[in-house]
Amino acid sequence: MKFDDLDRKLRVFETAYDFSVPPNNYMVARIDGRGFTRLTKEVHSFERPFDVKFRDLMVETVKHLMTCGFHVIYAYTESDEISLLFDINENAFSRKSRKYTSILAGEASAKFSLLLGALGTFDCRLSILPRVQDVVDYFRWRHEDAHRNALNAHCYWMLRNQGETPTLASKAIEKKSTKFKNELLFQNGINFNDLPSWQKRGIGFYWTTEEKTGWNPKLNREEVTKRKVIETEFELELGQAYSNFVADKIKRDE
Repeated sequence: MKFDDLDRKLRVFETAYDFSVPPNNYMVARIDGRGFTRLTKEVHSFERPFDVKFRDLMVETVKHLMTCGFHVIYAYTESDEISLLFDINENAFSRKSRKYTSILAGEASAKFSLLLGALGTFDCRLSILPRVQDVVDYFRWRHEDAHRNALNAHCYWMLRNQGETPTLASKAIEKKSTKFKNELLFQNGINFNDLPSWQKRGIGFYWTTEEKTGWNPKLNREEVTKRKVIETEFELELGQAYSNFVADKIKRDE
């Protein structure tokens, strides 16, 4: 069989399940660390429950994803996950979902591994959101998840550091209320409200314009140039204020 005939015959199997996201829909990619519990607790000795060095690895990975060929207007990270919001008119790879999920998982894995100096892998999924409110709700959901995870993590590791086994530490906070967990920490000298914001609320990223004054040797004068830079927000607001913050980032890009 000739190559052209083989190509026509087999290409259909490769593309049979291709799905392109319809226009006028927002796309949000969520990139999650694969096996990161073992990676961060057993393979590498990161501080528990949160480590600034690990945080910075995630921050640099997010910045890489925002500049690797897609128009990302807002990004968010908490723990070992990253969420990327694309411009509604993003049309790279004809909006084929498999391209976004495979490329972003690969880019995140490669960047993180280079920074870490060891293998770290990510998977990726794509949410298709028709309305601005759906996008806001998505990021509010991840934001609330960060708060819940941080509270649980601080309680769990406080108990572990006091000598509890993994099983007993987990059972001690299982199905307990937020009030109970806050009080548990407080009774042991930890005020959850005073902990770093990035641990409780995650970190946001967006584009802003920076002005820089430089000398133009051709015109023999100073000139002000503008360039887009990534702003990293370690002090995200809570509740409705955060929803408004995300909505503003979408509005600015319209």
